[in-house]
Amino acid sequence: MAAIEELPSSIPHPSSKEKVLNDMMEKGLGRFGWLEFLQCILVSFASFVDAQHSFITIYTEDYPSWHCTNSTLCNSDSNICNIPKSAWSWDGPSHKTVISQWNLECASSFVTGLPQSSFFIGCLFGLFLLATLADTSLGRKNTLVISCLSMSIVSFLIVFSTDIWIYSAFKFLIGFLRSSIGTCVLVMLAEKVSTEWRFTVGIVEYTCFILGYMSLSGIAYANRFNSWRSVYIWTSVPAICYSVLAYIFVTESPRWLLMQGRHQEAMAMLTGVSSLENGNDLTVGLIEAPVNRQKASVFQLYSSIAELFGRGWALKRMVAVMVLGIGIGMVYFGLPLAVGNLGFDIYLAVVLSALIEIPACVATYFLENRQRKPSILVFSVASGVCCIMCVVVGSGIQEIRVGLAMASFFCSCTAFNVFLIYILELFPTSVRNTTTSLVRQAMVFGNIFIPFLVSAGRKNDIFSYGVFGVVVMLSCFTLLGLPETRGLALCDTMDQQEKKDDMSL
Repeated sequence: MAAIEELPSSIPHPSSKEKVLNDMMEKGLGRFGWLEFLQCILVSFASFVDAQHSFITIYTEDYPSWHCTNSTLCNSDSNICNIPKSAWSWDGPSHKTVISQWNLECASSFVTGLPQSSFFIGCLFGLFLLATLADTSLGRKNTLVISCLSMSIVSFLIVFSTDIWIYSAFKFLIGFLRSSIGTCVLVMLAEKVSTEWRFTVGIVEYTCFILGYMSLSGIAYANRFNSWRSVYIWTSVPAICYSVLAYIFVTESPRWLLMQGRHQEAMAMLTGVSSLENGNDLTVGLIEAPVNRQKASVFQLYSSIAELFGRGWALKRMVAVMVLGIGIGMVYFGLPLAVGNLGFDIYLAVVLSALIEIPACVATYFLENRQRKPSILVFSVASGVCCIMCVVVGSGIQEIRVGLAMASFFCSCTAFNVFLIYILELFPTSVRNTTTSLVRQAMVFGNIFIPFLVSAGRKNDIFSYGVFGVVVMLSCFTLLGLPETRGLALCDTMDQQEKKDDMSL
């Protein structure tokens, strides 16, 4: 600090340190060349893996088609549960899905929905126990790599399941271990670039998620005559390979390194920042103010939660975005899982759903310079209206019903994309991973009920599409209590965020 004392005229007043530091970070992160783009691609590919494991149950837990083998006891209108097993047969191999493998065709909605619900319950516990580790001890990179690798290994081991109960237990573990992937990807991307590039790298992440979702259909189609176990193997082995590559080549978030006091590592990444006009000593002096040097203890590992809920404005903001997340998340994850209820070819339906996300990404890109709150509101309400219209139309005109479902999914995707970026802008670096994880936790809580709603929706659309539409529209009321964040630079500490909010009032 002696070097700083010798240059008193060059050091900003403490009240302006945050502004100078933000300006320096923006300049350092503003250089966006091919190396930075490749880093974003490598980080975003985790979303490719995440999408496959999130929606794999569309195929592995589907109800296969069947045909009659005894015309005197069975016809096309027969209830499969009211005729002898000898009078009908599956169209494909009996081990194609877990439903046909373990004779669950007449099981209750609770049993058939249990695996995917267990997956979401695992996500819920994982987000609670693992989320803050990325803000404290492990960091963004290590949390991402550990989550991807462990999830992929368990996904490989799930092929050894012998019944629906063991299978559901494995799904719980998969959900628990993958819970931090989406959050770490979004946070790392946002913290690796300047405000100018934040929306662009968000599009990169969404594109990788779409490709992962779309590739799942190809993998399932290629294995349509094989066991559901083949689909898990084809998705888990590449994911293990990716985890190794990510550990070697992905770099840590510079903002997180600064918050942990690891200045030299951060400066090495932000090439040129240390040589700005104020000099390296000044850079360190500016950075030391917001650094929170924590002792290694169990309580300190979860200190970001205490920091978040210790302020009234942060608590109110957190509750609002969590409620909004439940509504948007229920439609975004519910519609793909309910695609089998449309009476449409399941492989083609999933491809169409994935393709719908492409124009949603384009729409998100053009919304970069638009206000966040109106964008989320318009697309969320539109998605809800289309869901309710699916119930009104019913199964009478299938083409219109499928079109409405796709339109609803497009709107929910766009709202979801803008919403995730909006969350990153609402909270500072010190709690950003925690807050994003808590919002995802709220989404997952709503998603726990989706498998049961989808199962009940096979008989009546009001239990699936109707519920989705009502919930998403009601959740939009929470937008009234949230601030606008368009064009604002990211903050690093809670004090910086509070000051910025006060100045914007």
